[in-house]
Amino acid sequence: MKREYSSQDLSGQWKIQHFEVGEKRAMDIAAAALDDRFWIGAEVPGDVHSALIQRSIIDPPYFGHNDAKSRWIEQKEWWYRTNFNLVKGEEEQEHFELVFEGLDTFATVYVNGHEVGKTSNMLMSHAFNVTSLVRNGWNAIAVRFDPLTLHNLDKETFDWSSYTKERPWLRKAAMNFGWDWGPRMVTVGIWGTVRLERRVMAKLESVYARTESVSKEQAVIYVTADVKSVMSFRSRQQREQPVVTTCNVRLMDAGGIEVVRADGLAVEGGKADTTLVVSSPQLWWTHDLGEPYLYSLEVILYADGIEVDRYSEPYGIRTIELALHNERGEDAFAFILNGIKVYAKGANWIPADHLIGAIPDSRYRELIELTVEGNMNMLRVWAGGIYEKEVFYDECDRQGVLVWQDFAFANALFPDFNHDFMENVRCEVENNVIRLRNRASLALWCGNNEIDWLYDMKSASGDITSPFYGELIYHELIPEALERLDLSRPYWPSSPYGDKGGNDANDPDVGDRHNWQVWHGSVYPRKYGEPPLLDYSIEGVTFKNYKKDYALFSSEFGMHASANRYTLEKNMPEGQFYWGSPEMAYRNKDTNHQKGILLMEGYTGIPQNIEEYMNFSMLTQAEGLRYGIEHFRRINHRNSGALVWQLNDSWPGTSWSMIDYELLPKASFYYGKTFFHPILLSLEHEPGEPLTLWVVNDTLESLRGHLRINVYQLNGEKVYSGALPVEAQPQSAAKIGALVEAEVLQGRRAEEVMIELIAEGFAAPFNRYFLRDPKDVLLPQSQLSVHVNEEEQSVTVTASRAIARLVKLELPLGRVRFSDNYFDLLPGESRTVHLRHPEKKSLPLTELRVSAMNGSEV
Repeated sequence: MKREYSSQDLSGQWKIQHFEVGEKRAMDIAAAALDDRFWIGAEVPGDVHSALIQRSIIDPPYFGHNDAKSRWIEQKEWWYRTNFNLVKGEEEQEHFELVFEGLDTFATVYVNGHEVGKTSNMLMSHAFNVTSLVRNGWNAIAVRFDPLTLHNLDKETFDWSSYTKERPWLRKAAMNFGWDWGPRMVTVGIWGTVRLERRVMAKLESVYARTESVSKEQAVIYVTADVKSVMSFRSRQQREQPVVTTCNVRLMDAGGIEVVRADGLAVEGGKADTTLVVSSPQLWWTHDLGEPYLYSLEVILYADGIEVDRYSEPYGIRTIELALHNERGEDAFAFILNGIKVYAKGANWIPADHLIGAIPDSRYRELIELTVEGNMNMLRVWAGGIYEKEVFYDECDRQGVLVWQDFAFANALFPDFNHDFMENVRCEVENNVIRLRNRASLALWCGNNEIDWLYDMKSASGDITSPFYGELIYHELIPEALERLDLSRPYWPSSPYGDKGGNDANDPDVGDRHNWQVWHGSVYPRKYGEPPLLDYSIEGVTFKNYKKDYALFSSEFGMHASANRYTLEKNMPEGQFYWGSPEMAYRNKDTNHQKGILLMEGYTGIPQNIEEYMNFSMLTQAEGLRYGIEHFRRINHRNSGALVWQLNDSWPGTSWSMIDYELLPKASFYYGKTFFHPILLSLEHEPGEPLTLWVVNDTLESLRGHLRINVYQLNGEKVYSGALPVEAQPQSAAKIGALVEAEVLQGRRAEEVMIELIAEGFAAPFNRYFLRDPKDVLLPQSQLSVHVNEEEQSVTVTASRAIARLVKLELPLGRVRFSDNYFDLLPGESRTVHLRHPEKKSLPLTELRVSAMNGSEV
């Protein structure tokens, strides 16, 4: 059957140029016939910074202090231009729409010299009716971007806006203005794809599909198509009969075989809807609970029997709920997927680069692959970035990772009293809800990051004296929009949120919680209205405070660690790669660098050189996260999630990330393969106290077998071995038994042994512990030997003489995948590590460095 629609991709090579504000007449630069042959080539999607870097007009801003040299970009007026050829059809009622998936931020769009509209929001898509402007043959598009100051200079400032007072009126990624893990880099440009859509008579404005119920026998899916007429008044007048529009809906399995369909659905009042009943459905699960199965949903729109539009996207059948009470009626905060409680294990996601428009799809794919490889099943898209690109959700859908989606309001007051601002926000919210609501991975909408909580703290301390500007957004505007547009998943007003008995919004007894006692030294418990306190001391910032935290859901917590050697050396001037250098300090954007020193001082000791800093900070982060997450998982009758701050980096700095900017995982990531594993062998112990043994089982199957505990002297001699029977129910934490220190030490000092836990009769990764902090452990010198197999791209490391602590493999190359790294080896033990590059690049194995904290580099 004839199809009457098309989409022409206008992304690719454009031209850019900058002017002083007011230097040129807009209509002269927007003119269709303007000679732009001397303008600068730029890729779309992208941004001005990336284009200037590619053309060597500015120095790479992540190297050294170069970001300061590119600040002039945000002060200029920037223009984008392109042209395209169009072959128009014979239909008089052809409708053309120019769609921009991302414009950053104050843009004026011109087609063939005519102004078609303005935008003031980076965080949504924009569409313009250009039917009367486009012509057969050659066409021109121009986009002018104003500097932000033109729209912000005279705006009211508020008591509170973290990192800069200029951003509350600007609907732009907050992290562009700098955060405590990244520099200020105010981007500008066309950061999303551009296309020209051609329709006749009618188009699918949106499709909404939600799973109403699921069981083994059947799933019920409700599908609604919103249809819009695109006929002009003249075309409607010329027709003798009104257009008859209908929809066909069908669902196909992963092999393309049709499962169920509904044909000839009448469009009435701009809508067509149907209920699909799927027999014996394949459900979408997180990767750890099952298969993230994706069907294909197709909606075809017909006008007078002619196909005029089509929607076809993957669709996962699943239900998602947020349980705020457990089966005993107690307060809870747990995600229920297809009727099964999920223990959420994962991290917070920030934009994968400060230069958002230029991020390649491969970077998203690799980060989600690493998420799955690291046994994580949830990512929280943090409010200070963007509503992510389609590729992010594509990969989460495909790989079985749940998404907690913040709306883009972070750490500030926002002018909810202003009509124009609120209309802008309403459009942004509706635009993104409609775009993302069919995603199987999307588990929760959240109103903001930390605003409700911090407003109270800052008010109590006297930093804020104004009303709670912005409150109407999270507590009225967003929930009202979701009530109309998306009832298929829960909404949570803020993170953290909830109070009980007069405690503040970060109350561990209700809602979700951010633990910033560790690292930031926040003092808790805190009552609503009390001035906040900070304890910058070893005891105040230590990760041992995690064990005092009985949160229902831990949605933010973490600590810094160094980036990997390659990431730091690549981005620092020669001679600056040393501990305490100005360049190293510049890599750390957090306030009060003393916090990291205090944390290491209490655990590893203070580093004396760059090698010790990398090792000590990596080990502290890895062991600290393990300490906290193992505690949270042991109390899984109460706690239902642990999301680390943060998964990734947006530039090559020192931060809370588990994976650095060059996509090289830190030690904490490799530790996480064990502490996030569905089956966790866990030792709970403090000096002088019994060794309590646990098995945490997140799977849906019972476990039976034994838990073996081996105790080794640091020279490798086994001094104790015993086994305890294991019976662990599905989705449980089972306390297996307890041993006194003296029994396992067999006369040795606690500083001289290592503990090993091994599963017998069921599959689980082994786990190893030292009974004292690294600064107190009496590590003898170990010796490493290395065998490289270039054909298999593998490295075998063997330890001798003594236990090798934190064995580290390094190559001078980014994006390298090590099957394991940052591990401990017993004397005589070997570990074979497989290496690969996602682009199958040849690895420089002759430049491999292998070392341990207590072993010389090989």
